[in-house]
Amino acid sequence: MAHERFPEWEFDPKSLLVKVDVSIAADLDHINDVVDGVLAMMKVMQCGCGREFQVETALRESLANAIIHGCERDPGKKVQCTVACDNDRGMLIVVRDPGPGFDPAALPSPLHAENLFADHGRGIFMINQLMDGVSHHESGTEIRMRVKGGKECSEAEIFWKN
Repeated sequence: MAHERFPEWEFDPKSLLVKVDVSIAADLDHINDVVDGVLAMMKVMQCGCGREFQVETALRESLANAIIHGCERDPGKKVQCTVACDNDRGMLIVVRDPGPGFDPAALPSPLHAENLFADHGRGIFMINQLMDGVSHHESGTEIRMRVKGGKECSEAEIFWKN
């Protein structure tokens, strides 16, 4: 895997430990497998500890958006998910799809009165609220999410377990 695929943010590509790099068919039934793998990796690596709910929810939303909007539910198309940890800075989660992309700034706010009872349109909003950093790239076909929690998170976890 080439290191230059990762965003620069505050991460040093050479220090990232890539633990999940999968490409799945655009089928909503595959989301659970990816999420379960990422949550297992978090536990083993003590990466992003205490943020499992946030990671699970944001990852489910971003994968569902990629499958539904980016791939138009075509199982012949693929969604890529890469998750890496940095011992000092936490997790980096990248989800990509082959779709036409979108402009996140053009999305209507789910907080506006006319959208409060809509049955869709909250995914990107929730991801932005749950993650420590979110950016969109490649004309909206790639979302990058950052979760803080490196060594200090692991030490806190160890402290509370003792």
